[in-house]
Amino acid sequence: MTTTLRTSNGILNVLNKPSPTLLATWYAEQVVAGNIIACKAVILACQRHLNDLKKQGTEDFPWIFDEDLGHRPIRFIEKFCKPSKGNYKQLILQAWQHFCLGLLFGWIHKDTKLRRFKEGLIFVARKNGKTTVISGTANFGVSKDGENGADVILLANSMKQARLLFDESKKMILSSPQLKKHFRALRDAIYYDETNSKIEPQATDSDKLDGLNTHIGIFDEIHEYKDYKLINVIKNSRGSREQPLLIYITTAGYQLDGPLVEYYEQGIDVLNGVIDDDRTFYYLASLDDESEFDKPEMWIKANPNLGVSIKLQDMIEDWDKAKRIPAERNDFITKRFNLFVESSEQSFLDYEVIKRNNKVIDEKTLEGMSCIGGFDLSQTEDFTSAELEFPLDSGEVFVLSHSWIPERKVKMENENIPYRAWAKEGLLTICPGDYVDYRSIFDWFVEQSKRFSIELITYDPANAYRLVEDLKSYGFNTLAVRQGYITLSPALKDLKELFLDGNVIYNNNPLFRWFINNVKLVEDRNGNWLPTKLSRYRKIDGFAAFLNSHTEVMKRMVQPQGKGNIKFISVNDLFK
Repeated sequence: MTTTLRTSNGILNVLNKPSPTLLATWYAEQVVAGNIIACKAVILACQRHLNDLKKQGTEDFPWIFDEDLGHRPIRFIEKFCKPSKGNYKQLILQAWQHFCLGLLFGWIHKDTKLRRFKEGLIFVARKNGKTTVISGTANFGVSKDGENGADVILLANSMKQARLLFDESKKMILSSPQLKKHFRALRDAIYYDETNSKIEPQATDSDKLDGLNTHIGIFDEIHEYKDYKLINVIKNSRGSREQPLLIYITTAGYQLDGPLVEYYEQGIDVLNGVIDDDRTFYYLASLDDESEFDKPEMWIKANPNLGVSIKLQDMIEDWDKAKRIPAERNDFITKRFNLFVESSEQSFLDYEVIKRNNKVIDEKTLEGMSCIGGFDLSQTEDFTSAELEFPLDSGEVFVLSHSWIPERKVKMENENIPYRAWAKEGLLTICPGDYVDYRSIFDWFVEQSKRFSIELITYDPANAYRLVEDLKSYGFNTLAVRQGYITLSPALKDLKELFLDGNVIYNNNPLFRWFINNVKLVEDRNGNWLPTKLSRYRKIDGFAAFLNSHTEVMKRMVQPQGKGNIKFISVNDLFK
């Protein structure tokens, strides 16, 4: 077997492969060891697998990896499925494909033996054999996955695209004497009568979406999807299945506010440990940054099939031509380097910096101390957040944060955000109905005022009039914080210094950490900053509330003492 590895004079090498059933784990080990070139996200996915293998048998980890079970779809594809295009006598899957299919089908519950992963996102550049894998997996799923009446649905944004996948599955069957004996390949469906199962193409524009009973749904090129319509229909069609599986396999694209970007960002968060999600598999292959555009030895990061279905020299020649023409350059970067269109935004903090701020203190030691509050109402149909910020004598700040979200938002199945886990930890209140009642935030501040001395509550004036009036009537001091560069930029830059020094304490609140990790920056021509978010998934409401309070806390933390001297103001003197 040919496997692409790092070498001193190029990127191709031939190794003796291990036992086929061990190849998925072997790939993970080689990637983590640095022997196979991979991007940061793929390295994290491989490390996740190796970490999970070590957790097998522990009380809190219900999953086990069955190598033989994971190899069954691979064995089926290599034995029976032949690509319809190209001069191939046999389809041999590469190590990265063993990793993807092996983990999707091999991780199971230790007691029920049902599949661990309910969904999987496979994100690779164009020409890496996606259609072939999709079609082979569909043929396996309809016949050998142990499911009677299995509906395997091949999905795309248009019926024309969905039929391309379907036609490849059909051609594989027609070109295999063994498969032809057991499958009935018709114009609009492929039937496997032994288990009363079928493969069908469906799309957003299909007129037969109701009544589906999906066992395996395979979505092609979801970078074209503008909304969740088709995804939601298929998710809602899995109810009677014991171990349904949805696979999204795609390249990058230009639809930056659609499902793909949100799923991709969820994957990055899961792989980094920002949020927990044991039920979704991620393989996210792309270049790590633009410095690798002219380094062909790095292109395997986005193209794990380089040297197999992609010739390196051809790709070099294509890039040399495309990079001179802006439109072609952008398309090449998106489709062949698998990067989303660049924006003017920059990350506020690296996740490693955020994790550095991991100190924990007992909230009871702060009781009676002075603090400044902040809130961000955002949209009442989405997150709303409030917090208290305590400046400490040590030069650190402590943040007590809480958020609210309506039950309706939680029930939407297109987001893998762990709302209920955060609610169980007491970090989030799930409000009945369709919206967050502003009186919940009022009640929270009243309750906290019984424990702490809230000297001031800051806020974004948008949509805040009623809450502010009630807070004033109760006796709180309030202050509107204008949401512009002049007001927010100094506070943002001061907060960045605090984070870099490890001086922000939030008791490892995972919801607040997620808010921080989601913050991006836009910069004006004078170098001033404003916070923003990359997509609808990247909520920053908890950070926005914190930023509001810090515009005032920052002013009170230091004061000049003569020429060139700075004195830290103690908490006791802070609000005199």
